[in-house]
Amino acid sequence: MGAHSADLELARSCAEGDEHAWETFVREYRPLLYRAADALDPTQGAREIADSLYAELYGINNSDGERQSLFRYYQGRSSLATWLRAVLAQRCVDRVRIQRRMEPLPDQEVPRRSEDPDPDRSRYLTLVRRALEHAVARLTDRDRLRLGCYYVHELTLAETGSVMRESEATSSRRLARTRQTIRRDMERQLREEAHLSDEQITACFVSVVDDPGPLDLKQVIYE
Repeated sequence: MGAHSADLELARSCAEGDEHAWETFVREYRPLLYRAADALDPTQGAREIADSLYAELYGINNSDGERQSLFRYYQGRSSLATWLRAVLAQRCVDRVRIQRRMEPLPDQEVPRRSEDPDPDRSRYLTLVRRALEHAVARLTDRDRLRLGCYYVHELTLAETGSVMRESEATSSRRLARTRQTIRRDMERQLREEAHLSDEQITACFVSVVDDPGPLDLKQVIYE
């Protein structure tokens, strides 16, 4: 396995769901990811992307029971720290590309602004809010409480773990799993119940990221 055998073993253990390995990863690599995110965007805008990586790194089980974790792509050819920085940078590039696709080309005539320039925006916001409400309602009480601690009351992971009587790493892992669960549930609702295409589903999420409007996470979690 070479010079990075320890990194490769840690990645494999995390991909298999080993809680002690995940605790080690969060303790040693979360500060590194945040420093890399701040280097990419000094306004801390990339930290959200760094946080979202945890869901992909933790992974979920598919219908066949096979664990799908981003760690499975790490082959040990570079250090785990270098690989994580590269993945984070690629995610930042992907976000920029998505945002640019939503902007008019330089030679296009920019449409005149109106109260609702995107005719689908109001509908998308309504669909996303409804899907989010239903997805959150299907969570366990503990998962909703953990979400509220971290996203509504803005507690740190350590503080959230203290409230939940669990370790900081466990809170991180379970938040990542909950975000994945919510995303998959929302995508299923938008596809099966609202009959949206994959492109329309992407547009839904992009519209909320750009401007969530009246979407109130506190109301969604606690109502």
